[in-house]
Amino acid sequence: MNLAITPKKSEGTERLLEVSVPVEEVQQAEEQAAHRYATKVRLPGFRPGKVPAAMVRKRFADAIRQEAIEALVQSAFKQVVDEQKLRVVGQPHIDKLQFDEGKPLTFELHLEVHPELKLDRTTGFRVQRTMRVVNDEAVREQIEQLREQRATWTPVSEKPMPGDMVTVNLATSDESGAMGEGKEYRLVLGEGQAIPGIEEVVMETATGETTERPVKWPDDFPDEAQRGKTKKVRATLVDVKRKTLPDVDETFAREAGDFESTEALTAAVRADMEKVAERETESEVRQRLVDEIISANPFDVPQAWVQQLVQAYAESYKIPEGDREKFAGEFRTVAEKQVRRDLVIETIAEREMLKASEADIDKRVAEVAEKRGSEPGQVYASLQKAGRLTELERSITEDKVFAWLLEKNEVQS
Repeated sequence: MNLAITPKKSEGTERLLEVSVPVEEVQQAEEQAAHRYATKVRLPGFRPGKVPAAMVRKRFADAIRQEAIEALVQSAFKQVVDEQKLRVVGQPHIDKLQFDEGKPLTFELHLEVHPELKLDRTTGFRVQRTMRVVNDEAVREQIEQLREQRATWTPVSEKPMPGDMVTVNLATSDESGAMGEGKEYRLVLGEGQAIPGIEEVVMETATGETTERPVKWPDDFPDEAQRGKTKKVRATLVDVKRKTLPDVDETFAREAGDFESTEALTAAVRADMEKVAERETESEVRQRLVDEIISANPFDVPQAWVQQLVQAYAESYKIPEGDREKFAGEFRTVAEKQVRRDLVIETIAEREMLKASEADIDKRVAEVAEKRGSEPGQVYASLQKAGRLTELERSITEDKVFAWLLEKNEVQS
C-alpha cells in the first residue's frame, strides 16, 4: 500500500506514528470484504454465493466495514514495521482511528521497540568482592532452623503463651457495636499473625472458654480506616499446642541427613553454607560489574518487558488479584533492573560471540548426567520435555559473558 507515515514521537524505546491509508486502498478493502461476505452469507430466496453484492453491502454494512478496517490496520502495521525496520516488543495499540466514507483511513500507532545498546565501555572497571564469612553463630542458627523444621506440637491444657499454636474462634464488633459472626483461625502467638491486643485476649483464655473485651487497633495497622479504632473482640479458644524441639544428638543427626554424629552434621551444614556464601559473593560481583556498565552506558528499556516480568513474578509468587497493583508498584524497580541486566548480557554475548553453542550445551548436559548417574541422552530428553533447554542455554551464555568480563575488569578482594 502507498501509506503516508508521519513520525510523531521517537524517544527512547517509544514510537508514535501517524498512518494514513489512501482512499483507493480503503475502497478496495471494502470491496474485498463485501465479496467474502457474498460468497458465504445465506439469505432466503438466494442460493449460497448468489446474493446480489448491493444487497450484501446494505445488509451487512457494519460487519463489512469492521472487517475492512481490521484487514487494513493489520496490513498497514506489517508494512510500517518492515519499512521502518522496527524491532517491535510488547503489544502495539491503535489510537485515534478515523474511517469516514470517501476519505483515507487514519490512525496513530503506539509501540515500543527493542533498544539499541552501544555499550561503548565494558572494560576497565574496578569492583569489590566482599567475602561472606560463615561463623560458628551462623552455623548454630542454621542447625536451629533444622530443629524448627522437625519440631513436634503437643496439646496442652493450660492457657496459651507466646510460641504456642492455638485454634481460636474470633469475632469483632461492627460500627454499631453489634458482634459479628465468628471465624476460626490457627495462629502461632508472638509471630505477628494477629494484632497484639487480640493475642492478649487469646492468652487470657483457657481451652473451651470465651473471653470478650475491647481491643484497640494499632496506629500502624495496614488498613488505614481501622487504625486507632477500639472494637469488642470475642475469643473462644478451641485448643492449644506447644512446640517441642528435638535435642541435637546422634538421632537428630541421622534424621537430618543420615549423618553418623553431630560433628558430621555440623561440618556438612558449614560446608553447604560456605558454598552458598561463595555463590552469593560471586553473584554480587556480577551485579556490581553490570551496574558499572549500565552507569557508564545509559539506555532506556521497554516498559512492556518490565510489565511482563512483573506479571510473571506476581503469578510465581501467587499474588492475589486485589494486591497485584500494589505489588507492581513495589516490584517495578526490581523488574526494570533485571531487564537492564538481561539486555547487557545479551548485547555482550552477541558482540563478543559468546552465545552458548551446541557443544557447550552437550558438555553441560554431560556434567549434569555424571552428577545424577544418568545417561546424557536421558538428561537431554528430560530437559527438553520440561522446556528447560533454553534456560540451560541462557545460563551457559551468562557464565561465558561474566568469564569474559572478569578477564577485562579488576575485582578487588
